[in-house]
Amino acid sequence: MKPIIPLRAALAGAALLIGAWPAAAETLVKIGFASPLSGPQAHYGKDNENAARLAVDELNARKLQVGGQSVRFQLLAEDDQADPRIGTQVAQRFVDSGVKAVLGHFNSGVSIPAARIYAAAGVPQLSVSTNPAYTRQGYRTAFRLVGSDSQVGAALGRFAVQTLKAASIVVIDDRTAYGQGIADEFAKAVQASGGKIARREYTNDKASDFSAILTAVKPLRPQVIFYGGADAQAAPMAKQMKRLGLDARLLGGDMLQTPTFLSLAGDSAGGHFAGIPGGQLNDRPAGKAFRQRYQARFKQDVVRLGPQFYDGMMMVAAAMQQAGSVEPARFMPVLAKLSYAGVSTDFSFDAKGDLNKAAVTISEVKNGQWTTRAVMQ
Repeated sequence: MKPIIPLRAALAGAALLIGAWPAAAETLVKIGFASPLSGPQAHYGKDNENAARLAVDELNARKLQVGGQSVRFQLLAEDDQADPRIGTQVAQRFVDSGVKAVLGHFNSGVSIPAARIYAAAGVPQLSVSTNPAYTRQGYRTAFRLVGSDSQVGAALGRFAVQTLKAASIVVIDDRTAYGQGIADEFAKAVQASGGKIARREYTNDKASDFSAILTAVKPLRPQVIFYGGADAQAAPMAKQMKRLGLDARLLGGDMLQTPTFLSLAGDSAGGHFAGIPGGQLNDRPAGKAFRQRYQARFKQDVVRLGPQFYDGMMMVAAAMQQAGSVEPARFMPVLAKLSYAGVSTDFSFDAKGDLNKAAVTISEVKNGQWTTRAVMQ
């Protein structure tokens, strides 16, 4: 005769068995992130990383399911130091680590050579780099999250001639892929709009003294000086323009329109312009909400392109869900055809990986703040 097991003991034993049964395993999905996290461009990179981490944390909080499987995203962050050599090393480490997508790089000079490594591995790369060459290499893995220099530089060139009515225009760039690229596009647009480039000058992305260049161009009486480069150089340039009595407007791309430019340039910032790909964050309801979450989490304001990194991560997750797979070969074709309303803009890509629509917002410094002046297509 079998012994009778008390009901309480039976239930307790069952509970132990249930507790010992392994929970449904999560699939760990590694995502690479790369930007300059040290040096003079670290404020851009940290902004990008903050936004990417915010996206990852929000996705993980949702307990995402892909193809019926629970997934958890892990962000592998690397400092590429805005250096092409370091950037390609970072790219290879990402590939060797088995990342499913990469958010980065920030600088065109880094993204362009790194793109070859991601393409060879079949890993999608979502970048904010603006040099047109990034998506002209023919890699199906390359996706640009902002307008290209062709779009931003062209809009600024038309603005300088048609709106500012500048008859004498000087162009200076820092010889980086970004700086030279956007300066070239600006110069082409000026000439196409009937304007003239009075002089072209060059510097580098580590310079801080531009007095020799500015003294040389002063006799040309420029109404506009276009600078292709970052805020760390544009700000001292603005101060030196004022000190030398140059009555010219400084124009630049998205790397100028930052709180850092305002703080470094101080009372020399007023009246200068910058163009950014896309609209203003506060013009989009989702953008306002994103900014509030970002500020609450990181106790600082958005610097510049963090929202695009956030959107890039969200698009990767959306493409994975639609494809029912975390494998790039399955979800990347979905990403290429995705239409996504992000916090920064409405995304869809053409055959090269560029945005189908990329408005350019041109802002002016007024009363110590960047203020929208024009939105151009």
